[in-house]
Amino acid sequence: MIENVFIPMLDGVKLAVQLWLPADADRHPAPVVVEYIPYRKRDRYRAYGLYWGRILAQYGIAFARLDTRGSGDSTGLLEDEYLPRHHLDAAAAIAWLAARNWCNGAVGMRGVSWGGFSALQTAALAPPALRAIMPMCASDMRFTDDAHYIGGAFALTGLKWATSMKMVMAAPPDPLISGEAWQQEWRRRLAATPAIAARWLSHQTNDAYWRQGSVGLDWDAIRCPVYVVGGLADSYGEAIPRLLASLKGPRKGLYGPWRHGYPSPAAPGPALDWAWEEVRWWRCWLMGEETGIMREPMLRVYMPDATAAQVAPGPVPGRWTAETAWPSPNVRRRALHLAGGVLWDAPQPSPGILSLPADGVVGLGKVEWVPFAPTELPREQSADDARSAVFDSPPLSETLEMLGAAVLRLKASSDRPVAQLAVRLCEVTAAGESWLVAWGVLNLTHRDGHAHPAPLELGRSYDVEVPLNFTAHRFQAGGRIRVALSPGLWPLIWPAPRIATLTVDLAGAVLDLPVRAPPPVEADMPIPQAPAARDDPETWPRLGVSEADGAVRVTEAWPSSRHEVADIGVVLTGSGPDIDLSMTSGDPLSCVWRAEQSAGYHREGWDVMVHATVSLSASAESFSVEERTQARLNGETVADMRHSTNLPRHLA
Repeated sequence: MIENVFIPMLDGVKLAVQLWLPADADRHPAPVVVEYIPYRKRDRYRAYGLYWGRILAQYGIAFARLDTRGSGDSTGLLEDEYLPRHHLDAAAAIAWLAARNWCNGAVGMRGVSWGGFSALQTAALAPPALRAIMPMCASDMRFTDDAHYIGGAFALTGLKWATSMKMVMAAPPDPLISGEAWQQEWRRRLAATPAIAARWLSHQTNDAYWRQGSVGLDWDAIRCPVYVVGGLADSYGEAIPRLLASLKGPRKGLYGPWRHGYPSPAAPGPALDWAWEEVRWWRCWLMGEETGIMREPMLRVYMPDATAAQVAPGPVPGRWTAETAWPSPNVRRRALHLAGGVLWDAPQPSPGILSLPADGVVGLGKVEWVPFAPTELPREQSADDARSAVFDSPPLSETLEMLGAAVLRLKASSDRPVAQLAVRLCEVTAAGESWLVAWGVLNLTHRDGHAHPAPLELGRSYDVEVPLNFTAHRFQAGGRIRVALSPGLWPLIWPAPRIATLTVDLAGAVLDLPVRAPPPVEADMPIPQAPAARDDPETWPRLGVSEADGAVRVTEAWPSSRHEVADIGVVLTGSGPDIDLSMTSGDPLSCVWRAEQSAGYHREGWDVMVHATVSLSASAESFSVEERTQARLNGETVADMRHSTNLPRHLA
C-alpha cells in the first residue's frame, strides 16, 4: 500500500491517489482498477479502500483510490457533480497510471454511486488505456434517474443530498498530506462552496445542465466492456436494462436484493462473494485471461418471494434467475384493465369515470427514494391505499413472476394547470397486508417529455403514460396484485402548487405488466454467496410520522457517529442528514422541508467541524431556498456562509 501519490493535471491541480500494488508488480506489471470519487480516501472511506485494495492486489490487480479535485487531499475546487473537468481529470489520471512501470498499460474503473457515474462518464471519453468498467448503483440519465428530480418533480432526496454534498465540498485536506498549505486549500474550498440546492432547483427541466454527463444520450460513445450492477431495494437500477439493450460491445448486468452499495458486504442478503466475480471480470478484460465470465448469461437477477420491507431486517427469500439476453424472450407483457376497483384481464364495458381529489396526504409509507437502513424502506401500504383509488386483481391461482418495468396508461384531465399522478404497484397478501413492489410518479406538465413541460388545459383529456421502476418480484398464489392511484406522493416529491382534482376516463386505463415465464431449468449461479452485512439497529435513523388536525409532520434523525481511524490518528464524527418536513393537508403551499448535517475531523491540534442546513418553502409562483454552511477550526469560526435564493416555479 502506498498512502498517497499526487497525479499532476495540466492546469496545475494535483489529484491525490492511494495505491495497492501486487508484491511482484515491479517484475510482473499489473493492470490497475480505479475508483474515482470525492469521498475522502484517507479517512472516511479508508476502510473501503483497504478492503478492496488488499483483495484485488492479492490476485494480481492493482487498485487506485483517486480523490476528485477539490475533495480529500486533491487540490483544486469541487463546485458541483460530474463536471466535464472531472471527466478530463479521470482520463488524464488513467493515462498517468497506465504509464507507470508497475502497470501493464490496462486500466479499469469501478465504483458505487458517484464512482459508477464516474466510470460511465469517463468511458464515454474512450481513454485508450481504459479497457473495461464496472459501474454499480449509478445512472445514465441525470434528470430522470438521479437524486434530484422524480418524474419531473423536485425530490426530497435532492434536499438531503444538498446537505451531504456540502459536507463533501467544504471538508478540509489532511495537514499530514497537504502540509502547511492545508488551511489555505480549505479556506478556498469554503469560499467556493455554492448554494448547491438552489443551483439544482434552478434547473427544473431536462436542460443542458442535466444532459451533460447523461451517457444514455449517446450509447455509441461507450466502447469498452461494461458490467453494470444494481440493487432491487435501491433506486439506481434503471440504467441496467437500457445499457444491456443499447450498448454494442461486451456487456453484463446483475440485480441483487440489496440496498445502495456493493454486492459484498451487502444488506439485505443474500450477499455475493463479489471479489470472486470482480477478479474474473478484471483478469478477463485487463489481462486477457479466459475466465469463462463472458460465456455466462448476460443478466442475473434475484427474484424475491417478498419485498425487502416485508422481511426487514432479515434476508430476502427468493432465488437467482438468469437471462441470456435483454430484452428477454422469457418476458411478455400482460395487460390489466382498471374498472370498478378491479384489475381485469380483458376490457370491461362502461368502466366509468374516476375522480382523484388531492385533499389528503398520500405517501407517508414511501418517504425515502434511496433507503440506507431498514427504517427507510417502504412501510406497509394500507394507510396510503385507503387514501387512493385502488384496483385489485382476483386472488392469484398460482405464483406470477414480474421482471421489468410496468407502465400505466390512461386518459386524464385536471382542473388545475399543474398536477401530479402517482402509481403504486403492491402485493396484497392473503392476510390483507399491502407491500410496495414498484411505483412511479409524473408531473403531468411533463407528459410529453421532461425538456419542455406545458401546462394542462383545464378539463382537456390527455393520454398519460406513467412508467414504474424496473424490478423483479414473485407474487404469491392466494395474494392479489394492487394498483393504487393518487394525485401526489408526499414527502417523496414536492407537491403541486394548488390542490388539483384529476378526472380519469377508465376506458383504456391499462397497467402493462412485464410477466416472466421461468425457463424449464434456470442457469446455475456461479458467484458464491457471502454473509450479508450486519444491520445494527443502533446505527439506524429514527423516523417519526405524525398527523393531527390535518397537520402532517415527518422527522428523521440519524444517531451521532464517532469512529477512530487508528492508523492515521484521526477521529471522525458526524450526524445526519436529519430532516424535518411539514405540511397541512389540503394546503400544499404550507409545505416546508428542512435538512441538516454535520461532519468533524479531530486530531491533537487539528479539530475541524462543518455543519450545513438547507430549507425549502414555496409560494404558488416561486421557491424559496435558505442554505447555510458553517465551519470551525479548534473551536473558532472560520466561515459562516448564508445564501437566500428565490426561484420561479416552472410548472413544478
